[in-house]
Amino acid sequence: MKVIVLKENLNTGINIVARASGKNLTLPILNNILISAEKNFLNLSATDLELGIKYWILTKIEKEGKITVPSKVFSGLINFLPNEKLTLESKNQTLYISSENHKTQIKGQTAEEFPIIPKIEDKNSIELNCAQFCKGLSQVVDFSVLNQARPELSGVYLSFQKNKLQLAATDSFRLAEKNLYLEKNNQKPAVHTQEISFILPQKTAREIINILSDKKGKLRLYYSSNQVLFEYLMEETSHPQIEIVSRLIEGDYPDYQGIIPQKYQTQVVLSKSDLLNQIKAASIFSGKSNEVKIKVDFKREGVEIISQNPEYGENRSFLKGVLDYDEGAVKEMEVSFNYRFLVDGLLNIPTSKVVFGLNGEEGPAVLKPESDQDYIYVVMPIKSS
Repeated sequence: MKVIVLKENLNTGINIVARASGKNLTLPILNNILISAEKNFLNLSATDLELGIKYWILTKIEKEGKITVPSKVFSGLINFLPNEKLTLESKNQTLYISSENHKTQIKGQTAEEFPIIPKIEDKNSIELNCAQFCKGLSQVVDFSVLNQARPELSGVYLSFQKNKLQLAATDSFRLAEKNLYLEKNNQKPAVHTQEISFILPQKTAREIINILSDKKGKLRLYYSSNQVLFEYLMEETSHPQIEIVSRLIEGDYPDYQGIIPQKYQTQVVLSKSDLLNQIKAASIFSGKSNEVKIKVDFKREGVEIISQNPEYGENRSFLKGVLDYDEGAVKEMEVSFNYRFLVDGLLNIPTSKVVFGLNGEEGPAVLKPESDQDYIYVVMPIKSS
């Protein structure tokens, strides 16, 4: 193999694929990056057997070939080299890296030992707006949780319904759902009437956000019964630039729709920033249980935020809002929450005003943007003992 490539382009690719490699004592080859030169492309690949990442660079190939080298050594070296053209050449399981004023040899391993990253033969695909999809994922991904007893909660649920995509995640204490609307005729072949759903591992979802959130344009999604492939194309050609392949989590996702309240005993519209700041202030006095109380004040039309700690003292604050309630059913309402759960939900709401829907001391509460019906965050209160 012999390749001439710009250091900047190589460094970008290494930083992306290295996210799938790591310290693996049982299979040391998984700590490597596979470097392949074929036709006009340099390809970098890494995998941990659950997640695989590939990155292509359009560059000058003088001789085709393959080699694998340790990810940590390769990325560490390239990061410190000057921004100029580099020559990569493999001979006798050694990678030679040279530039005008630099020469390095990295001992590698044969490419035949590197595991094959699976390909999805099924040509069913869905086109997504890359930035929109990553933003939607980021609004729900934090609410899945690693759970050996219930592995289906360890990922993000994707449900395609005609021209709508529902993203959802829950840890059984809170739940977030985001709806995205797909462009018409974006599925090849057309499967608008076919509903597709699967559970994407949380790690894969996070890597998609980290790698693709700053990309513009379309993202192609290919799927099979147990795997999914996300493909982002180069700007100058229809060839892929990035591919992220992941296994899917087996099992049925819980029927969470029944948890989302369809009506509320009380709704109050509040300033998101003010509510966030007051909850954070109350958290200082929340104690080990992280408990803060939200008390609806119907006379003053707002909410009082209360926290008490026998060691430090007590904190009370009032936030005026716009109340919506059934006057005939109004009674004093005070609901306890884990303040961390409220903060997490508020941080994922992009609007300046937030709707806080309450259903008594034990019913599910909801936080959602005032002007956006496509995102909802459900949080369960702390039950009174």
